[in-house]
Amino acid sequence: MKKTIMMSLALLGSLVAADYSAVIESPNASKLIEKDLLAPAKVYTMPKGCITTDADAIARGAFMFHNLNGGKVKGNPPKGLAKKNADDKPKQYGNCVACHNIEDAEGAGNIGPDLTSYNAMFMATGVRDNQFVYQKIADARVDNVNTHMTINLTTKLFNEREICDITSYIVSPK
Repeated sequence: MKKTIMMSLALLGSLVAADYSAVIESPNASKLIEKDLLAPAKVYTMPKGCITTDADAIARGAFMFHNLNGGKVKGNPPKGLAKKNADDKPKQYGNCVACHNIEDAEGAGNIGPDLTSYNAMFMATGVRDNQFVYQKIADARVDNVNTHMTINLTTKLFNEREICDITSYIVSPK
């Protein structure tokens, strides 16, 4: 009996100590990291006619600012927006309110600058211009390499029109 137990333990030990590396997937981490790297920071020029006082554009900007994605979106999207992309996946919105405060924000964050009264404090005084706001939303790394701001245009999270709508919302009088 003692010999059987010893043989069983020896067999079990050899199974545990066996080299299973050949059957374990070992992806090339360098290629994974390379795939996840962001493209370099890029300066964008705001398209002509980007900033508007059009109520529909501002409503789209507000909707994107205050919502996360089509799966968890609050309310129906305004004209020109949908809950899903062309590939039928939920549309990723900005969820800017997770980090920024702005008029009518619910559960606003305090990581990013407070954008309440942005028009009166920055636009009307000439301290900021539309191009500055557009660039910050498109790719904030241009003037702050350590930003935690989402890189929206470089990563194609948003297209130019969507960034124009969000910019129009932020700079609009509320």
